[in-house]
Amino acid sequence: MLRIAVVEDDRKIRDAMIAALARWGHEAVAVEDWERVAEAVVALEPKLVVLDVNLPAYDGFHWCRRIRELSEVPVLVVSSRSDTMDLVMALGLGADDYVPKPFSLDAFVAKVHALLRRAYDYRGSEADLLERGGVVLDLRSNVVSSGSGKVDLTRNEFLLLRTLLRRAGEVVSRDELQTALWRDEVFVEDNTLTVNMNRLRKKLTDIGRPEAVRTVKGMGYAVD
Repeated sequence: MLRIAVVEDDRKIRDAMIAALARWGHEAVAVEDWERVAEAVVALEPKLVVLDVNLPAYDGFHWCRRIRELSEVPVLVVSSRSDTMDLVMALGLGADDYVPKPFSLDAFVAKVHALLRRAYDYRGSEADLLERGGVVLDLRSNVVSSGSGKVDLTRNEFLLLRTLLRRAGEVVSRDELQTALWRDEVFVEDNTLTVNMNRLRKKLTDIGRPEAVRTVKGMGYAVD
């Protein structure tokens, strides 16, 4: 169990985040002393801080800078603002990552786990979720999500995406993908892989990620 401080003044959103983190076995604790956010965070000694930008009294940028003066705890900033300068400012003030609202809870938890892995070599989420560039694959339910979009995958679509996400940053050849799908079948038409890949891409497009899988001409496919 890891303690995570949640600094969010919207009670509905805060409760949803805390509940989602609790389902993964984390001790998520709300911080509500808006005049002493940094001090309250430090007193909790959390492994990670989820910090909203729009807060009473002082905004999240102020508290991000103050927290960083007092602690090296990883900070994940969340914000409903769409200006990319928010991202630049948050990272410049010491935040470790940034999640724009609205977001799916699955994507939020995946982002938290990715940050925990980078900071502490935490492995708790890898058995159930794969995430790359905002695309989240739930290995328990064969569901892929991004932002507020979510869609069920067929067996073949799931195996394709799982293979690509596990090899993220690499080019996976067509032969490797065919082996992942039809390991025990000797004769499979090459076009069958293309059909399944097109179906997967259609579903990724449906959740707003048409660019998630990249074709590398003459070599295979990649997820960056």
